[in-house]
Amino acid sequence: MTGTRKEWNHTPELPIQISPLFRWPLRPLEILRWFWDSWFLISERLILVALAFLSWYWLQPALERSQTFAFDWVALMWLRNATLMTLVAGGLHLWFFTFRGQGDTLKYDPRDLAKGRMFTLGNQTYDNIFWTLVSGVTVWTAYEALMIWAFANGYLSILRYNAHPIWFIAIFFLIPIWESFYFYWIHRWLHWRPLYKLAHHVHHRNSNIGPWSGLSMHPVEHIIFLGSVMIHWVIISHPVHILFHLQYYCLTAATTHSGFEGLVIKDKNRLALGTFHHQMHHRYFECNYGSLEIPWDKIFGSFHDGTPESKEAMKVRRKRMGNKLGG
Repeated sequence: MTGTRKEWNHTPELPIQISPLFRWPLRPLEILRWFWDSWFLISERLILVALAFLSWYWLQPALERSQTFAFDWVALMWLRNATLMTLVAGGLHLWFFTFRGQGDTLKYDPRDLAKGRMFTLGNQTYDNIFWTLVSGVTVWTAYEALMIWAFANGYLSILRYNAHPIWFIAIFFLIPIWESFYFYWIHRWLHWRPLYKLAHHVHHRNSNIGPWSGLSMHPVEHIIFLGSVMIHWVIISHPVHILFHLQYYCLTAATTHSGFEGLVIKDKNRLALGTFHHQMHHRYFECNYGSLEIPWDKIFGSFHDGTPESKEAMKVRRKRMGNKLGG
């Protein structure tokens, strides 16, 4: 379905639906299809599980080396993470916005990425790259190094696959669910006026988004946002789960903010990327604080399903809220 050129270049099929896990009556086949599409064949999540194992076995300093904090092994982790982010965000930006590899096909917002004094470096892309690499990758690496150090020193027990194979595998499936829960609540908190003015406004300079926008945040927001990984102090895990958790959080921030619904190869959408649900959040601010996996926005009245009726309801809600900052 194509929206009006005035507002949207492309929209998915509307109205947007929450996950079938929370739609009544429950339809088991629809749930299985949703689960299969989310994880298997060619999916972001399965690619990132493979990347986490690759990182653990070939791109991670030895655990024994991590017993004492040292610049060398932490710097190697920072370099790996910066490279991964540059390959993902930079690669998508080059394809979609520099080379215009698929033109405007599946592009949500008809506008180009912006320039102006509102951005730290006067250019949206440069601003986003700066905050992503200087702050985002640094905080990402700091959390990762802290967790690996804790494993290396026995402060966190290591879950062994051969001892608990079902739980070992289950954690990969549970991390996105935890992310959906955590993200909604910290996101609403970041829209509290003092925190919005201090930190979250940096991310919301991007009313139109591109791949580098996803992790473009103030350091305070990075600390809060990536603090999700601290759940592994509560549940027994393996270091590979930490790598997956943070790579999932950071790299999918780039893909979901790509500005395009998916990657088109041979006239077919081969890999789902950006979500219109979150694209509307950047355009309208006072809606869609969470994700579609857990329907918090539905429950608390901030869900925008993309229809004109939903847009009018959002305007009424915003008027009722007065001039309160949102995002």
